[in-house]
Amino acid sequence: MYRVEIDPESGFCFGVVTAIRKAEEHLGEHDGEETLCCLGDIVHNSDEVERLRRKGLRTITHDELDRLPEGASVLLRAHGEPPETYRRAEARGIRLIDATCPVVLRLQQRVKEAYRSQERPQIVIYGKNGHAEVNGLVGQTEGRAIVVEGPEGLEAVDFTRPIALFSQTTKSLEGFRGIIAEIEKRISPGVDFNYYDTICRQVSNRADHLREFARAHDVVLFVAGTKSSNGKVLFNHCLSENPRTHLIANATELQPEWLEGAASVGICGATSTPRWLMEEVAARLQ
Repeated sequence: MYRVEIDPESGFCFGVVTAIRKAEEHLGEHDGEETLCCLGDIVHNSDEVERLRRKGLRTITHDELDRLPEGASVLLRAHGEPPETYRRAEARGIRLIDATCPVVLRLQQRVKEAYRSQERPQIVIYGKNGHAEVNGLVGQTEGRAIVVEGPEGLEAVDFTRPIALFSQTTKSLEGFRGIIAEIEKRISPGVDFNYYDTICRQVSNRADHLREFARAHDVVLFVAGTKSSNGKVLFNHCLSENPRTHLIANATELQPEWLEGAASVGICGATSTPRWLMEEVAARLQ
């Protein structure tokens, strides 16, 4: 029989915990009498989204925001929103419950300040195009920020003009440093280049821990939703240390042959993975 361990450091980051707490508090206070809408999935995990849907949380798109009745309540998730979302909600008399992560809020403010500064540098954001957090950051620059997912994206940057580089909070430090090195290599002599390490350490510090966790077990089951970019990154960290690492959305995806000959099985997950989902996987194993 194999030993099963759930990684104590895996699961929701504090920003997601706060957003879910605010949603549950509102739903509890109104006890089904009022629908609470969330602008996009509250977390990139379909099982958790479904759990909250059963409690009364309705996920809506940005297009649907303009069709809500006056006085409707809308939760802004931890990823943050661009200024335009706040303006549209105010114009329609919609009540916003703002659960934007404090780390993201500080980053938005820094991007806005850099964009409005006298130097007027090009704002470059290392992040995933179309990601909710990145959309919120680009919104601070009236849509003018340049988003780069890797060195190839730097072709859109003018290296004869000042540059201010920021990062999506959940990107890897290694990738961010690579972008810094590439800009330093290409920028024209005497041109200002400032970069700001805005990566959330609660997220980035998990990588080293998870590599160690993966090495300590014969088999690793990494639990994450299919929409979680953070999940894909952290899963690959585990896989790099342990080739018997498997990515699953929930306990129904377990395959018995993965466990053959294993003396220990480690269960871990992304910052968008609820603890209860990892516990269900452990219960299925046992």
